[in-house]
This record gives sequence, C-alpha cells and structure tokens, in this order.
Amino acid sequence: MTTVPGRRSSTFTRLLRHGFTDPSAAEQLLDLDELASVRSDPVLLEALGATADPDLALRGLVRIVEAEAADERQVLLDTLVTAKPLRDRLLGVLGASEALGDHLARHPRDWQALVTYEAIDLHPGVAEFERGLADAVDPDSLRVAYRRCLLTLAARDVCGTTDLAQTAAELADLATATLRAALAIARTAAPEDAAQCRLAVVAMGKCGGRELNYVSDVDVIFVGEARDGVDETRAMQAATRLAAHMMRICSETTAEGTIWEVDANLRPEGRNGPLVRTLSSHLAYYQRWAKTWEFQALLKARAVAGDPELGAEYVEAVSPLVWGAADRENFVPDVQKMRRRVVDNIPADRIERELKLGPGGLRDVEFAVQLLQLVHGRSDASLHSGSTLEALRALAEGGYVGRADAAQLDEAYRFLRSMEHRIQLYRMRRTHLVPEDEADLRRLGRSLGMRTDPVAELNKAWKRHASVVRRLHEKIFYRPLLDAVAQLAPAESRLSAKAAAHRLEALGYADPAAALRHLEALSSGVSRKAAIQRTLLPVLLGWFADSADPDAGLLGFRKVSDALGKTPWYLRLLRDEGAAAENLARVLSAGRLAPDLLMRAPEAVAILGDPEGLTPRTRAHLDQEVLAAVGRAGDAESAVAVVRGVRRRELFRTTAADLIGSYGTEDSPAEQDHGALVDRVGSAVTDLNAATIAGALRAAVRERWGDTLPTRFAVIGMGRFGGHELGYGSDADVLFVHQPREGVSDEEAGRAANAVVGEMRRLLQLPTADPPLLIDADLRPEGRTGPMVRTLKSYEAYYRRWSLVWESQALLRAEPVAGDAELGRAFIELADPLRYPTEGLGEDAVREIRRLKARMESERMPRGADPTLHAKLGRGGLSDVEWTVQLMQMRHGWSEPGLRTTRTREALAAACAAGLIPAEDAETLDEAWVLATRVRNAVMLVRGRPGDTFPSEAREMTAVGRYLGYEPGHVGDMLDDYRRITRRARAVVEERFYGAAS
Repeated sequence: MTTVPGRRSSTFTRLLRHGFTDPSAAEQLLDLDELASVRSDPVLLEALGATADPDLALRGLVRIVEAEAADERQVLLDTLVTAKPLRDRLLGVLGASEALGDHLARHPRDWQALVTYEAIDLHPGVAEFERGLADAVDPDSLRVAYRRCLLTLAARDVCGTTDLAQTAAELADLATATLRAALAIARTAAPEDAAQCRLAVVAMGKCGGRELNYVSDVDVIFVGEARDGVDETRAMQAATRLAAHMMRICSETTAEGTIWEVDANLRPEGRNGPLVRTLSSHLAYYQRWAKTWEFQALLKARAVAGDPELGAEYVEAVSPLVWGAADRENFVPDVQKMRRRVVDNIPADRIERELKLGPGGLRDVEFAVQLLQLVHGRSDASLHSGSTLEALRALAEGGYVGRADAAQLDEAYRFLRSMEHRIQLYRMRRTHLVPEDEADLRRLGRSLGMRTDPVAELNKAWKRHASVVRRLHEKIFYRPLLDAVAQLAPAESRLSAKAAAHRLEALGYADPAAALRHLEALSSGVSRKAAIQRTLLPVLLGWFADSADPDAGLLGFRKVSDALGKTPWYLRLLRDEGAAAENLARVLSAGRLAPDLLMRAPEAVAILGDPEGLTPRTRAHLDQEVLAAVGRAGDAESAVAVVRGVRRRELFRTTAADLIGSYGTEDSPAEQDHGALVDRVGSAVTDLNAATIAGALRAAVRERWGDTLPTRFAVIGMGRFGGHELGYGSDADVLFVHQPREGVSDEEAGRAANAVVGEMRRLLQLPTADPPLLIDADLRPEGRTGPMVRTLKSYEAYYRRWSLVWESQALLRAEPVAGDAELGRAFIELADPLRYPTEGLGEDAVREIRRLKARMESERMPRGADPTLHAKLGRGGLSDVEWTVQLMQMRHGWSEPGLRTTRTREALAAACAAGLIPAEDAETLDEAWVLATRVRNAVMLVRGRPGDTFPSEAREMTAVGRYLGYEPGHVGDMLDDYRRITRRARAVVEERFYGAAS
C-alpha cells in the first residue's frame, strides 16, 4: 500500500477514527498476506473498533491466524466476516484479554467454541461446564479445557449477553465443575484412598456465594468420613491425601499455566489445623472455639464437590450456628473489631487505587451486608443468601435497609465489581488495583462502554460510585433505625422495635431501648432541627458505635442538642464543618470528663469546628483573658467564677484535643508520638492552672487591698505543677512566699499574705458548676504543721538550718507560676544550691534518698492494689522513674546545666546526652513514664475522677484501652504490655537508683 510522501493513507485515518492508538502498526498488520482476504472488509474494521482495545484485538487475531493451518485459516476468516456472533465474541475477547489471546494463539482451534449460538449456550450451568471439562484426564488437559470454557464465558460477558451477577455466578459454576474434575483426577490416581473415605468439598467466600471473580482464590473446606468398616484415622489420612492432590491439580503451574489457588485456610484453626476433619470435629470446634468472623465466613458455605450427602449434612449442621452467632457473648466486640478498616498493610501509594480494601471499596459493601444478615437473619430466613446482591435485595424488601440506599449500593457494587472483572480479565491475574497507565485505563473505560473520553469518564464514574459506598456503607446500619422511630414515610416498610433493638445491640449499645428513645426525641417531627439531625445521626451513630461507650455518646449528643438545638450556629456547625461532627462524636463517647465539662457550658462545642480550636492557648493569652475578666468583675467571687469558667472551657479544649489525637479521625490518623501528647496535656493544664491561680490572686488582692498588697507575693509551683506535668486530676502543689514592702511591718505583711492565701483557696473551691482547683501546700517547710506562707528570709533560714534531703529533692520541681516575678526568681536563686549541691550529693544523702524511696514503696501502696499495675507507686511507674531521674539531677546538676530543669523527660534526655545513663535505659524509663502518665490521664478522662490504677468495670477498661490505642477485645494485651514495659523500667531503676551505677 503506497501513499504520497508526507500524507497519511486513508486506512491510517480510518484506523485512527476507529479507536486505534497505533494506526501505523495496525496498518502493517493488516498488510500481512495472511489477512489479504479480509483487510479491506469494512465489517472487520468496525468490529475491531468496537472492542475495548482495537490494537490488542488485531494483534491477537493475527497471532491466531498465523498459528492456524492454511486450510483452517481461511475458514476462520470467512466465518469472522460472515457471522456477527463469532465476530463480536472473538474480537471482544481479544480486545479485552491479552491472556485469553495467548491461549488462543497456543490453541488456535478453540475459536470454534465461540461459533455456536444456541439458547443453552447463553446461560450455561454446572452441568454444561462439566461436559466441557469431561475429557480432562490430567492437570494440563484440565487447564486447556478450563480456559476454553472461560473463553466462552468471557465472550458472553464482554458482549453484554450476561450481566455482572450472571457472569460471577457462571464463574462460580465453572469453578464448581473444575473442582469436581480435579477431584475425579485425584481419585483416579489413588483409587485405594478413594475407597476408604467419603470426602465433601464445601465452597466458601465468593465461590460459595456464587459471585466469583475471574481470578480469585477459591476458598474451600474439606469434610471427611470413614466408609463402613474403615478405621477413622486411616480414612482421614486418605481423605487428606485426596484433598491435597486436588488442590495441587488446580493450583500448581504447568506448561499450560495455572487455574487458580485453592485456599483451605478458612478451616477450623486455619493453616495450623488438619486439612480434613469429620463433621463432628467441625461442629465441636465451631461450638466451642470459633470466632464471629468464622461464622461470617460460613454465611457463604455451599457444598460443591465430592460426596453430596455429606456436603449437605455439613451445611445443614452449621446453619443454626451461623444464624445464632449474633447471640454469642463476644459478638459485639468482634463486630467492632471487624468493622474497623484493615488497611495498615496496604502501602500508602496504593490505597487510593484499591477497589477491594480502599475507602469506598467492595469490602465495605460486603461487610455491611453480611453483618446485617447475621443480626437479622436469626429471625428472618429470607436473608439466608450467600450472594451479596441477593442479600442486599432481601434486606431492602424486609425493611432492614432503605430501598433508595439499597438501590444506590447495588449500582455502585455492580460497577466496582465490573471494574474488578475487566482489570483481572486483561492478564488473568489476581489484582484489585486500578491501573495507573493511561493505555490500561483507556482499555478499562472502553470495556465498560465509555467511548468519548474513556479515561476521564472512568475516573469520574469510579470516584462517584466509591463515594456512594463510603457515604452509605455505614449509614445503612442506622438510617432504618431513624425511620423506625421517626415514622415519616408510612408507605416504606420499616424495622420492628425488636429488629431495631437487635441491631443496636449488635452495634455495641448496652441499652437499646434507651437508645431508641433518644433517637425518637432527636429525629421526630418536621422542624429544621429534626431534619438536620436525621441527616447527621446515621454518621454520628457509626462513630458512637466505634467507641467504647456508644450509649454515653448518644445520650451526650441528645443533651447537647437539647441545650443548643435552637441555636442556629450549632446545627450549622455540625452540618457544614466536616470535622466538627466527628470530633463531637469522639469526645462524647470516650468517657465522662469531657462531656461533663461540655454540658456545663455546651457553647464550647464551637471549639470542635474551629481549625485552630484544638490548639492549647498560650500562658500569655490565658493571663490576658483571665486578668481582663477579673478587672471587669464587680467582686472577687464573681471574678473567680468567670476565671473558673475559662478554666473549664480550656480544660474541655485540652481533653478534646487529647481524645481526638489519641483516637484519630477518618481524615487524621491517631498521634503516634505518645510522648508529645503527654507533654501537650501537661503543659496545657499547667499553664491553665497557673493562669487560674494568677486570676484568683488578683481578685483576692483587689477585693481587700485594691491594686497593691502590703507585701510582695509569689506562688511557686511544686511537684507536677512546677514540672509542667499536671494531669487532668492533679492538685496544684505550691509554696507561698512573700516579702514585706518597704515601711510595712512583718506582722502586717504576714497577716496580709495569710489572708490572701486563705481567700484564694476559698474562691477556687466554692461550690459551682465548674470543677474546683485544689491547692496543696503540704510540701512547705515543716509540712502541714508549718506556716502556710513564709518570707523569703524565713525560707532561707529554715533551709540553711533544718532542711532535710527530701525537701531539697522536692525543690527540684520548684518554678514560679504566679505573683511577683522578681520575688519568684529570688526564691529560685535560693533553691538552686539546695537542689543542685556543689560536688553533688554525699553518700549519706544518697543512702537517705534510697531509704525514703524504699519506705514509700512499702508504706504508701494502697492495700490490695496490684503493684504491677499501679501507675504512680507501682513497679516501674511514675515514682520509680522520677526518683531515678531526680537522683541524677541532685548528683550531677551542679556540673551539667542540662539537668537543671523541672521537667522529668527533659532531665532524662539531658542525663542521656551527658553520658550518665545509656540511651537504651533512658528510652526504657521514658517509655514507662509516658505510658504511666497516659494511664492516669485515661482513667480521669473515662471515669471523671482521678485514679492511679486501671478501672475494674469492663466498659471503662475498654475505654482506657481505646485511648491507649488498643482495639476492642485487646484489654489483655494492654495489661500485658503495661506490665512488660514497666517491668523493664523497674530493672533499670534497680540498677540506676538502688545499684552502684552513678
């Protein structure tokens, strides 16, 4: 074919118009002698242009033609241009599947399987596929026959003769026929084994549900029984050999490739259990040991090969166990565990291309449907289907899922499964990843009927359907609950009260009757508030169910909504601010402290919608707000009431940030640096309490003395307060110091200082709706028997003459927090030589510190407390770590400036940097200290009152576990980890504190 130089041939232009991406290569192929009789036939060119990949289809056709004998070649070409059914089927397959093109190139005569077009060929079943495999006598011939059957199946699929559900069912039927053929080959190879046992093959997963992919593991379970007169052990050994051989026949790669992997890992005990069990052995395991996910898997069990009576007995025997799974003791925590997406093992660069496990993927639909089947199938046999689409339709017809939601999920699931089918069909590889290559995306889009701009259309449709699944897969659990109580659509079938209660129980609600009452109160009526809450609740209920206490979350939401529901900004905030609703759900269902703080002033919920709302306020910002409020107030009590209100609001901000950071959200993963979380909480609560004390001090002084107290006055933070390590339940440990102003007598100054201390403490503990701030001055000289406040000179005289080593140790945490800054600095100058003694501690002082620590361990541990789980005084807990660090500070602080800090973690890091403790030991102590601090914070967040040990109540323990990053059902792991980490820390303490290490 010659053309004028510089001009394209008319064939080139036609090829381009028909969808070829490499018209030059296609033109060369059409010029081959083998295609001489058809190259100018317009029917052929149009048929190629109608395929998913015209270039691929033409290359495949050329390979078949070249592989055919000369006389057969012309028969193929003549049939191709005269018989439209063959033309559409053959070219359709060649344009969609390189792998089937390879098969046809190796077995060119198999194209004839596509010629017949009888009615029975349109929808074959197991019997037809068995006939197609009947001549297979070994693994190679089975593979060839399987691919020939698959060729006809794929042809019906790509030509639109079958839809997604029919194609998936046919693939499962072909797998059934293949398993039967493989078992027959295995039996023929070992007739002695076949004579000793009965063996049934039960399909699971997608094969069991008759919704198989083109390339997928075929999940099976084997059931065996001895034949009459045969010893059971020998029979099971024979059955195991047959089953293993059958698996190899399907799975192994030969000269003809492989069929698919046969996977028996869903059997009892997984790969650690015997490959074949008797029926009674199966039942004993399921009744005693099986977990919820195993009953979920058995939903799809279907006998497919081997002894049909034994297979039917198995399915009949396990069915009551499947449909009674929702009544089992661990069903709720198991469901919570299963509901969480398992994407940790998916690389970040692949998760957005995952059709199965990615957000809005196939697994979301399948899990949602299966869970609803387990919950409601115990009382409704119409839901007993292994097919996702059939079960979804039954759920909608029974009112368990809204019809509109079910229709959208059905459409999305069919589209995503169709994408998955066409991706796998191309190279016959097991994958769920959407390709990135432009050519692959183009072929995929065209195979789904997108021709104008295949890549853009495909991406748009895929994202749209995935978005539908993301939006609906959780909501379908909850929308019917709202419909059941709101009763706004009389024509729609809806959940009964019993079914609604069953669903709420399955989702973790301990009191479903109360939950339904809350839902009715929140969603009934035609007001704007009710309408918005009906939109929000399906999502919120899912987040509540993801927590340790869904009931508390829902009750808290009702209380907040009752308080703010008529406030326009509140509902707008939840509706329009994406993060606000989820943040609120996390905060309300994580424990008592944060909701209690919020309920006292619900308008603080606005914090959750502000992008900067969860960032702790700086000390300067807090001081400015607090002191301005005191200045505006009319008297001390009203001033401190405002100050305590600020403290409550800021405590809520801190608890909310901590909970959200610890739990994570859908868009923001949980904070992995637990030390940073602890530091943020400690600094935020410390700054907040310091600002609160500064406000109370200003208010007390103004009330009686105006702007100037007769004595300069400073508050020195001690303990965790001075160390910036306060927890939610910590008291404020302080010392009070004053210095008489010029011309003021010591007596007058002392009376003024004591009066202001008494007034501050009274104001901060007045009974109000806001949490009190308890001031503890027991670390002062002479303890509780000593004066509450001293002058700087009095402190100096006491420490010079009477100070004990424990008091010098206590001063390690001393830091001014409020009042006269210059006086505070003077106190620190007084304290430095005591806490960082020149040349360090003498051996007598070291022995005294060790003696005091040992005495504290034996005397202060609460009676009956488990020393391995006490966060403060227990083995490897806060006290162990802090005393070890403080001993290093007192011994070496005089020569190592980095040790002169009130903060435990900073001092530990400085000691490590100075070579005073090996890095491994420092990391061990730091890990234990952070964990013990988080345990104390968690207990306060969950119970609403402070505690140093793990709670005993199961739901509270689970909530502590969730805060610490443990999934439901893993409380034991949490306690084991705590004991392990603190045991290692104690070993370091034994060496570094009690031992000879210095």
